[in-house]
Parts: sequence; structure tokens; C-alpha cells
Amino acid sequence: MPELSVSVFAVVNPENVGVSIGNVLGSNIVNIALVLGICILLVVLKRPRYPSFLITVAKEEMGSLNFGLFIASIIPLALLYIGTASRFIGVLLVGIFTFYMIQLARKKQTRVESGISREKGTLRRHTLLALAGAAVVVASAFFIVESSTFLATSVGVPPVVIGATIVAFGTSIPELSTSIASVRKGHFDLALGNIVGSGFINITLILGVALIASPLVVNIAAFSNLAIFSLIINLFLWYFLSSERISWREGALLIFLYAVFLVVSFGGYKV
Repeated sequence: MPELSVSVFAVVNPENVGVSIGNVLGSNIVNIALVLGICILLVVLKRPRYPSFLITVAKEEMGSLNFGLFIASIIPLALLYIGTASRFIGVLLVGIFTFYMIQLARKKQTRVESGISREKGTLRRHTLLALAGAAVVVASAFFIVESSTFLATSVGVPPVVIGATIVAFGTSIPELSTSIASVRKGHFDLALGNIVGSGFINITLILGVALIASPLVVNIAAFSNLAIFSLIINLFLWYFLSSERISWREGALLIFLYAVFLVVSFGGYKV
């Protein structure tokens, strides 16, 4: 929701397209490098006697994780090869998201009949809370876009860098809090699914909506560094998942890669 709101508000003004695309690619980097790195270290800290731990994910779920990483890796590369992205590309990305969600729904059709009457009593309250939360997110996204654009102009940093760093970190705070809460309760697999799923949604639905809403044809070459760095991060995670065992070294490496990303992003500018 934060990434979607920020992307829609950003592309309304053609000058803010860099914030939108940078936010999408930057959020994937933040989620995997920073959020997942922190989660891995937290798991190890909870079990100081064991320097590593096994990834307890079912084969079917692991296939979904690998597919999400594959899509998050191949789409930026494909866009770099094409060179530009238009509304047609946006429609294709939204189509990929819709198709995959339909496939997941068909595989996971489960109906829970018990407790329906009890849940009806709280449906209205939860609906109001959801709407109120969505309104706050949308309002916050508007101010994030306006503030980040002003910040980029004031300090002389391109909007894409601000979008990929400051804005991306801000919109990734829900993933950070949710993943940390999951790890504290002993559900690292939930945190992993949250991060990979967020990356898949960002690169398909969010990027697709941003391209559809944008009146311009986006030059993807301007985002080549982000796309390549996102690919590197995804490949590292792919390697970690294939080994099935993760230690504090993997977590430290991911956080180090995020630090390198920040240095490279801001290295050429005097902030």
C-alpha cells in the first residue's frame, strides 16, 4: 500500500517519475539487503549456541519463493534490454501479477466454516479500521512525494536516488516491523515470504500501475544501476535459499551490501 500510493502520486507529475521507479527498485533492495539481513541476525542472536539455522520451508512454498525472485530479477533486466517502458509494459506487468494471484488462489482454495458468526460481529469495526489506515497511508504518501521532491531539488541529488534510498526506506518500514515481529515469534519463514512477496508485488503490480499512470515513456537506462544492484541482491538471496542453511555471515553480508548501495548512490553527490 505505501509503495502503491507513493508511485501513483509520484507519476502524476512527470518530474517525479524518478521517485516512483526509484522507490519500486529501491524498496526491493531495502527489503532483501537491510530487512532480511536484520531478520537473519535476530534469528542467530536468539540462538547464540547455534551459528546457523535451517530454512524450514515446504517444497511448494520454496517454489513460490524462487518464482518471486525470478520475476523480480528478470523483469528489470528485460526492461533494460528494451530500453524504455510505456503503458503497454505496465499492462503486461499487472497482467503477470493478476495471473499469478489467480494461480495461487486455485492452489490454496480453503474454506473455514467455523467462527463465521463470531467474525461477522467484528467485520464492521475491522473494515473501518482498514479504511482509516488506508487513508493515513495515502495522505502520508502524498507528503512523502512532495517532501522528497523538494529535498532532491534542494540538495542537488536526482529524484531517482532520493526515491531509491530515503523514500524506499520509508515505504519499507511496514515490511521491517512485520518481519521483525515474525522472527521474534519464531516464524522466519513468514518474514521470508513477506519480503519476497513484497518484491514480487513491487516489480509487477506497483511498477505496472506506475507505468500505466505515467503519461510519459520512461527511459529505463536512467535506472540501470538500480536494476543491476537489485539483480545482485536477488542472486545472493537465491544462493542463500539454495544452500538451505543460513548463518550470521549471510545476514552481515546483506547489510554490508545495503551499505555499499547507499555509498554508491550518494557517492557522486555532495549532500
